[in-house]
Amino acid sequence: MKPLLVLIGVFAIGLFATMPITDWADLSLAGRIAMAVMLVFTAIGHFAFVDGMAMMMPEIFPLKRQIVYLTGVIEVAAAAGLLVPSLVHLTGWLLIAFFVCVLPANINAAMKNVDFQKATNDGSGPGYLLFRMPLQIFFIAWVWVFAIHFYRQ
Repeated sequence: MKPLLVLIGVFAIGLFATMPITDWADLSLAGRIAMAVMLVFTAIGHFAFVDGMAMMMPEIFPLKRQIVYLTGVIEVAAAAGLLVPSLVHLTGWLLIAFFVCVLPANINAAMKNVDFQKATNDGSGPGYLLFRMPLQIFFIAWVWVFAIHFYRQ
């Protein structure tokens, strides 16, 4: 829920902040800034809650802690890529692939009741998927709209 609030809040601020620069609200820029800030926000969790994030991954994955760090770095790199005009389209497509790839960890975490902040198994549980699955689709759609479909360099 927190990432969604960050995304929407920064988007609203971004709409007003882009008006003096472009003489109108730049939806694509505001959307990309919002996603970039959200990605940095979520990346912080990859470095602050490594053990809990590692618990989210299915057992089949080796080197879970390293993957957690790597995905945090990927999120920071994607945040930067969304703001570099020549990289926006590529970053958008890679970010969509990334969101699809992390979905199994989110499903696994819900099925195991993982609370990644506490690194325990007393989290929200499978009911969380009713929120998380549409949220993941929303993030993918957001990137599609603001970084691929409506972005004009």
